[in-house]
Amino acid sequence: MYDFANLVERYLAAWNEGDAEARLKAVAALWTEDGGYTDPMAQVTGHEGIAAVIAGVREMFPGFVFTAGGPVDGHHDIARFTWNFGPAGAEPVVVGSDVVQIAEDGRLRQVHGFLDKVPAA
Repeated sequence: MYDFANLVERYLAAWNEGDAEARLKAVAALWTEDGGYTDPMAQVTGHEGIAAVIAGVREMFPGFVFTAGGPVDGHHDIARFTWNFGPAGAEPVVVGSDVVQIAEDGRLRQVHGFLDKVPAA
């Protein structure tokens, strides 16, 4: 059995990590070497690719943070959760949900991200 809540907490912390070296270490601790991340705007594999996507989001939205949007729902090696993204302490600008597949060693094998609420263009 996996500790889904702890995994999501570490996942959001990786997205919030401002230091590139610490972020890459967090990604390596979270994802398998061949792990992947897919959302409507990105599809990457491997630690470097995942860390680059996170860096890109952080650069585009300085001062924004990811927070949990509710409890984690999981079974077997799959979990889903909602997250919020916006300025620290303010109403979230973006709300999304991710579905993750977990490898036998407890690290992420694959993350599928969805955008549930985005600002109007």
